[in-house]
Amino acid sequence: MKFAELASAYEKLEGTHKRSEMRAILVDLIRPLRPPELAEVIYLSQGMLRPEFEGVELGMADSLARRSVAEGTHTEERRVAEKVKASGDLGTTTSELLSGRPSSGSGPSLTVSAAYSALTRIAEAKGVGSQEAKIQVLADLISRATAIEGKFLVRLVLGTLRVGVREMSILDALAVAFADGSKEARAKVEGAFNLSSDLGLVASVLAEKGLDGLRSVTLEVGRPIRPMLAEREPNLHDVLERMGGTAALEYKYDGLRVQAHIPKSGPVRLFSRRLEEISSQFPELVDELPKAVHRTPAIIEGECVPIELDTGEIRPFQEVSRRRGRKYDLERLQEEVPVCLFTFDVLLSDGEPVYERPFPERRALLEKILRPTERVRVAVQTIVHDEAAATKFFEEAVAAGGEGVMAKSLKPGSSYRAGARGFWWIKYKREYTAGLADSIDGVVVGGFLGRGRRAGAYGAFLLAVYDPKRDRFESFCKVGTGFDDALLAEMPKRLHRFETDEPPPEVDTGLVPDRWMRPGLVLEVRGAELTLSPIHRAAFGAVRPEAGLALRFPRFTGRIRDDRSPTDATTSKELLELYRSQVRQATPTEQPTEGDTAS
Repeated sequence: MKFAELASAYEKLEGTHKRSEMRAILVDLIRPLRPPELAEVIYLSQGMLRPEFEGVELGMADSLARRSVAEGTHTEERRVAEKVKASGDLGTTTSELLSGRPSSGSGPSLTVSAAYSALTRIAEAKGVGSQEAKIQVLADLISRATAIEGKFLVRLVLGTLRVGVREMSILDALAVAFADGSKEARAKVEGAFNLSSDLGLVASVLAEKGLDGLRSVTLEVGRPIRPMLAEREPNLHDVLERMGGTAALEYKYDGLRVQAHIPKSGPVRLFSRRLEEISSQFPELVDELPKAVHRTPAIIEGECVPIELDTGEIRPFQEVSRRRGRKYDLERLQEEVPVCLFTFDVLLSDGEPVYERPFPERRALLEKILRPTERVRVAVQTIVHDEAAATKFFEEAVAAGGEGVMAKSLKPGSSYRAGARGFWWIKYKREYTAGLADSIDGVVVGGFLGRGRRAGAYGAFLLAVYDPKRDRFESFCKVGTGFDDALLAEMPKRLHRFETDEPPPEVDTGLVPDRWMRPGLVLEVRGAELTLSPIHRAAFGAVRPEAGLALRFPRFTGRIRDDRSPTDATTSKELLELYRSQVRQATPTEQPTEGDTAS
């Protein structure tokens, strides 16, 4: 495939917000393709070169990309900078500079595979001289490119593709392009993705072997499975009712969810909830897990929690967050912030997938294959049959430093449902009250400039929840409370790579921020209650026509959820359930208002 064809598809995708149109464009793009080119197109369309868990970063610094454009278009860098200031996008500027100018390359047209290979060389360039090497490779690509090709080549290396394509849209397109597009076909495609976390692999197997071939996509050590997620209930009575009167309750530890992959031989690999490899940040767990788990290869899940080694007491979550993303001072941090992995599930044991077994069998197997150590233990659990016993255990969990309990079904169908959220697991936290139950993980989709003491920086942020059915991020609040000056000063650096001049096609809101953000950063917020609003778009029309849900008096909790990707944030459906739960609990005089809020 010529890269121009791919760029043309991206141009069409950028021009529509309708999911049906996006799916049709993607289907036309991928249907003629076969591996390995198909996988390359799938990865590039996600703005990456390999599945996310492999950690191959395509991003290139703005200054290096600008130099590449200057060299590739034979333009002074000063002039490139001036044009970028006017257009707001280096990709658009590249297109303008190349427009009407024949490519200088004398060879054949640029192909997707050739561009993919060159982009891979950019990503893999490391060490002395790597910056110049990156510049030269991109400059050469640009010199061979047409205007539309140059636009998207530059956006790819900057990580700002801006076409609004996310995993759900690609899964829809794969089910139509290589199967019959039915719900059954779509479910099988998504199931394979949930087990492999690799859309390129799923697409390749589907194109070559059809739907039945997807059965070969299963668990593999080193390739993370998408985590199973829990639902919420407002009280323990409802939790037990959902579970049929009996449930396994476990401490809900306030830490980082970790998926540990322990091979027969070789290094252990640890993955976060968002499937980012974090092995280097917790070397003591990498060392300890092979001693604790004695049936390998194995995949187990647990919660990484900061502890006091002398007493075994759990320490606050904020302490373990200090170790996220750290590359230096790890030895010092291991001493200052010791951690323990409280394991709660096993998905692969002795090389055999066990995720389809009922939860009681998996729990028994976990206890059998794991020898507890100081750093690796099994989550505290009990079986309850009534609300009194559940309440007693909940109080014990909170007293021990947990944030509540996880209730897990003991029924025959209680298999591990990768990538799914359901009432087989239910979380109940100590913050649940007759008002708003639980915190909300919102995705930053816009920034508002501050005033007074915050002048010259962001003073508030527009947050959205995710609707997987629409594959859209729907706004629910504007939050500016809870940030200290140090964090506000840091936020522009965290958000710079997500900034964009145009509203992102995957964002739905009635507010216009001073600066738009592509969904990327997740913040935890709390508020007084959820109300109805004509401005915000979360669960729009689900409660009342022309009204969405909004969080009243939102406040940032201080937790930046680096462990969660945008699509792992709170969903619109969850927000709707929180609203309904709050309404069910309120007395007639406490009913939440339905007035507008711009919060």
